[in-house]
Amino acid sequence: MSVSVRIPTILRTYTGGNAEVSGEGATLRDVLAKLDSDYPGIGARILDESGKIRRFVNVYVGEEDVRFAEGLDTPAPDGTQISIIPAVAGG
Repeated sequence: MSVSVRIPTILRTYTGGNAEVSGEGATLRDVLAKLDSDYPGIGARILDESGKIRRFVNVYVGEEDVRFAEGLDTPAPDGTQISIIPAVAGG
């Protein structure tokens, strides 16, 4: 299944400056594994050492925050847009 993945500015060094790349997989876990295979190192910026989404990274499949869905097992239907959004702190 083909999806589009929106890449935040801070991670675009891994994608050659591309703001959006295509990905494949039935679940978010599969899409992120393929993304890391295609763009080595990007996975470590999204997932922590235990394989969970980093605390200050938000990931959406379509309009759904995966933390409130099925996490990495959230389905990634064909044509879906996945957005990786680093949390911004400040005041």
